[in-house]
Amino acid sequence: MNKRIFIVSGEESGDMHGASLLRELTRLLPGLEIGGMGGYRMREAGLRGLDSKEVSVVGIVEVLEKSPKIMATLGALKRTLRSESFDAAVFIDFPDFNLRLAKVARGLGIPVIYYISPQVWAWRKGRVKKIARLVDKMLVVLPFEEQIYRDAGVDVEYVGHPLSDEVKCSLTADEAREELGLSEDGAIVALLPGSRSAEVGRHLPVMLEAARIIRRRLGEETGFVIPAARSVPSEVFREGLKDSGVNVTVLDGNMYEALRASDAAVVASGTATLETAIIGTPMVIIYKMSGLSYGIGRALVDVEFIGLPNIIAGKKVAVELIQSEATAGSISGEILGILQESGKRSEIIKELGKIRALLGHGAVKKAARATAAFIN
Repeated sequence: MNKRIFIVSGEESGDMHGASLLRELTRLLPGLEIGGMGGYRMREAGLRGLDSKEVSVVGIVEVLEKSPKIMATLGALKRTLRSESFDAAVFIDFPDFNLRLAKVARGLGIPVIYYISPQVWAWRKGRVKKIARLVDKMLVVLPFEEQIYRDAGVDVEYVGHPLSDEVKCSLTADEAREELGLSEDGAIVALLPGSRSAEVGRHLPVMLEAARIIRRRLGEETGFVIPAARSVPSEVFREGLKDSGVNVTVLDGNMYEALRASDAAVVASGTATLETAIIGTPMVIIYKMSGLSYGIGRALVDVEFIGLPNIIAGKKVAVELIQSEATAGSISGEILGILQESGKRSEIIKELGKIRALLGHGAVKKAARATAAFIN
């Protein structure tokens, strides 16, 4: 009889990692049937379930605004768990949502595997006790997370970060520029405003204003490129760029090629910062959210950095400009420093290489093998 799993991710990055896991699981377990929720990548990899696009949101106030849709989706997934038979449940990040489902699965006797840990080291550290009660196997992707769960009595395995295998670009910078139709003259700066429409709405205007300053300083041959996330409707970018006064090349994806072609990047905090680090493009990390969400988050979060490259390195490799600090002047000033200050760019590239080495290899294969063991 074919094995069946229930799998849930709720964000763009989780969808990417979930799809890679599903492809590997399908290879290990031919005929595997997959239910739950994910994005377009997971559905392409065999998921038959709900689309996560409607519940993907960041920020406490933003979550409250979408709470009716989120609760309806949560209810539908609980009903699926209770009405169908599954050999295992796999949850990917998205903790406030997924831990509620994990409680239901555990109550039904379904083995619970968590892939990509909630960031208990950053905020609400007490959640590790709840996780210990609900999760049969924790698969962590950051090296320092393993000891946290081991100390809490959780069956934990460090598999490495999946991005270390997924983020690849075999092209040189010149080859990437040629393939993407970008100018071979002058500097190119990548703009990555986020993978949600609301993020793009907050970040793109200030990025474009910074781009205008950079072009005035460096000359008209300076280029800008946006590798647009497929999770954001194209009209969001069209509206954002209308009357901006900046000539920006918008690509349908091609993120890694765009980063390889670029001399520097402005990146919204999230998984994209780690992807940028693995490609080796010096960056400035920014993030903006509603004032109330930021105030509450600042009171709850206990970390020195918010950017994953800096967290992994344990020091500031990329400048972080958060909330009121993320102005056009500060962003452009930092990018110009990377492009113009002697030795600064090469030093950052060297530090990004060290981060890449810390992430390990073969994460998806290891995670799939551990998951398959539970399913069997």
